[in-house]
Amino acid sequence: MRVEIWSDIACPWCYVGKARFEKALAAFPHRDDVEVVHRSFELDPSRAKGDSGPVIPMLAKKYGMSEEQAKEAERNLGVNASSEGLDYLTEGRDHGSTFDMHRLLHFAKEEQGRQDELLGLLYRANFAEERSVFDDDERLVELAVAAGLDADDARAVLADPSRYADDVRADEREAAELGANGVPFFVLDRKYGVSGAQPADVFGQALEQAWGSRSPLTTLADGDACGPDGCAVPQAGAENA
Repeated sequence: MRVEIWSDIACPWCYVGKARFEKALAAFPHRDDVEVVHRSFELDPSRAKGDSGPVIPMLAKKYGMSEEQAKEAERNLGVNASSEGLDYLTEGRDHGSTFDMHRLLHFAKEEQGRQDELLGLLYRANFAEERSVFDDDERLVELAVAAGLDADDARAVLADPSRYADDVRADEREAAELGANGVPFFVLDRKYGVSGAQPADVFGQALEQAWGSRSPLTTLADGDACGPDGCAVPQAGAENA
């Protein structure tokens, strides 16, 4: 069974939702038969590289609230993160374009299957560490190396804006086609969708339902073939039957 997760590194609920989903997956009896694929989704795809700034004023402006209300919202998110065992800086963070991070995630998936490791490191760096992940390619290279990737290869990807750009855009188009207008968004076996950072038990129920509703393969024709015990033996005259 495949679970696809659309998310953005700038999304705090994606950070929390990843932890909750992983908790549910760890308790799922068929977890070894579940393939998890991370898909790209930018909350602000028009954001240019180099355009970064503090989170609190951005939140206040975006949601029409005071900066004190924005700080309170961040503190509430910190409580949710802490309940999942996650560190979360409620003040002092910044925000910016995540496009290069998504390109690097596609590289990590293609090269060594290290996408999940890199995503976890990017989340932690953005939400729990003081050093910014925006507009600092060397910071991203350090995280790529920590995820098991080659530093020079990661630098080469970041230096070429066209590398994996089509993959990022394809993921975003697919999200729109599926009706996902926010993240995190989980798609199970292309049959069920779960929106938002749901509690672990909700993810567990979704996994059970998706697993139980898998349709067995319908065989349209059955003929001679080879298997673990050998090959079918042709019968005399069978070709004329």
